[in-house]
Amino acid sequence: MKQIIALGGGGFSMEPENPLLDLYVLNQSNKITPKICFIPTASGDSENYISRFYNFFEKQNCKPSHLSLFKPPRRDLESFLLEKDIIYVGGGNTKNLLILWKEWGIDAILKKAWEQGIVLAGISAGSICWFEEGVSDSFGDKLEPLKCLGFLKGSNCPHYDGEENRRPSYHELVVKGKVKSGFATDDGVALHYIDQEVSKVVSSRPNSKAYKVYFDKIVKEVEIETKYLGNSF
Repeated sequence: MKQIIALGGGGFSMEPENPLLDLYVLNQSNKITPKICFIPTASGDSENYISRFYNFFEKQNCKPSHLSLFKPPRRDLESFLLEKDIIYVGGGNTKNLLILWKEWGIDAILKKAWEQGIVLAGISAGSICWFEEGVSDSFGDKLEPLKCLGFLKGSNCPHYDGEENRRPSYHELVVKGKVKSGFATDDGVALHYIDQEVSKVVSSRPNSKAYKVYFDKIVKEVEIETKYLGNSF
């Protein structure tokens, strides 16, 4: 079974007092004490970001580690990643993430990890990266389309309710055919894919939602049933 959990926003980096999404991610491994590896490439391997990861996950029933491309843990990065149970990708600049991953061969390793059943997860840039296309602020002054890894079909737009330009920008890009139809997620919402289909949509916030966005003469936005994790997993 191939799993990807795409967080539109939330998790330890945005909601340090709300562990629901991160606990959900940990719960998707079939291991009692899963090995979870954080990849903070999109943030330029921010030390603060890495510290926040450990601050949360060292308190959980798991074995946390991280992969820095600026200070690699060892030469054989493939074996380092493929021994993990969960790989969690952080937010930041998606374009830089993709360029560095390709240069280091991380993109190919992650595809192998996915095909071997290692759970892939990520927030923001770490959510966009798995799709064919994403709506990204990587270029600075405005939101633009970005070609991504293509593990999952269609496009993805995180922070749908958290940034005022997200919804109109995504609608415009879909209408103009600059990105394919896809999914938008509010902050606090995660799309849980099994293989290449959305199996479940979960949220750490009671009123946050996910949407299917597509063009059919006009742009259409269909709310997807979202399960609030505050009730139970």
